[in-house]
Amino acid sequence: MELTVLGSGSAMPVPDRAQAGYLLDDGDRSLLVDCGSGVLQRLAGTDMGYEGVSTVLLTHHHLDHVAALLPLLKARWLAGEEHLEVVGPAGTKSLVDGLLGVHDYLDGRIDLAVREVSSARLFAAGGFDVTARETRHSMDGFAYRFSPPSSDAAAADGPLALSGDTEAFAGMARFADGADCLVHDCSFPDDVDVSNHPTPTSLGESLADVEVGTLLLSHLYPHTGGREREMTESVREAGFDGEVRAAADGLRVSL
Repeated sequence: MELTVLGSGSAMPVPDRAQAGYLLDDGDRSLLVDCGSGVLQRLAGTDMGYEGVSTVLLTHHHLDHVAALLPLLKARWLAGEEHLEVVGPAGTKSLVDGLLGVHDYLDGRIDLAVREVSSARLFAAGGFDVTARETRHSMDGFAYRFSPPSSDAAAADGPLALSGDTEAFAGMARFADGADCLVHDCSFPDDVDVSNHPTPTSLGESLADVEVGTLLLSHLYPHTGGREREMTESVREAGFDGEVRAAADGLRVSL
């Protein structure tokens, strides 16, 4: 499968980073993970387009992860598409109902399905096998690990893990152990005092004893601008020995 970073940014906009959004594609199926502001434009620039994405999986409900959800629904309606499924943690139905309560003219325009999932059992989203674990953030949410339909690997051993917004901690590291690629929140450089998000050193320390092929630092605030190389070096110096890269909008990774 292929991962495309649609949005590597945060709640504080910068010109070259949309808010959170990631596209998974195995050639036959696609899945959008998170749908922040700017993601719809990035999605429109892919071969898949918003017409080809009928399932959105949310890590949590902060605005920079859901802001383009109803714009996606409207775009699919106007393009003649008939279905959209939104999958996410507890509260996802309430979120969608609330958005449609504000923009009620969109209610009923397409066949909209909303499904809430938990970390207690495996599930499928957009044809991909998925397992979840709770994050440590200011809002309840999930990290996810994925296995494509063409793979015999269980989701817990899948090639891609995506943290959502979370502090770095040992349980998250174990969740991602063995992944070919881990996309992890690394919102700020080390000299920013922050909670609910990791810094490069705390992330590197948490991943020192796990095997991950490539670590992509994402959810990057403006504070990280021009300091990406410094941040990747800090992760390695703290103990992580895999490849480290700063995510960028448009980056594609084959898995």
